[in-house]
Amino acid sequence: MKSWTERARRLRLELVALYLAARHPQTPWYAKLVVAGFVVYAVTPVDLFPDALPILGLVDDLIFVPIAIALAIRFVPSPVLAECRLRAHERVAAQPRVSWWLIGAVWALFTAAGIALYL
Repeated sequence: MKSWTERARRLRLELVALYLAARHPQTPWYAKLVVAGFVVYAVTPVDLFPDALPILGLVDDLIFVPIAIALAIRFVPSPVLAECRLRAHERVAAQPRVSWWLIGAVWALFTAAGIALYL
């Protein structure tokens, strides 16, 4: 059984590979459209069910985003995806881990500031 960190690393590699595939000239337009669609859905606050609804608000993200990722992977041609996975592995391996700690620290700071303003 894979650990959560290993699954998170694999997901991160797949997302970077899809990003690179969306910018690859040999990727068909419909694959680029699916990648752009799931990125927009995942990033924007607009959801099929608002996150404020108990259970449904989070379940839609747990269902639709993985389905969109699977569709995007299926639509990208295999040679292009293999090349993009190699490039993603090189890019992620070369990226310093300090940047992730910095991003996490900024989010923690914003969260603490929001909680302080709320209280």
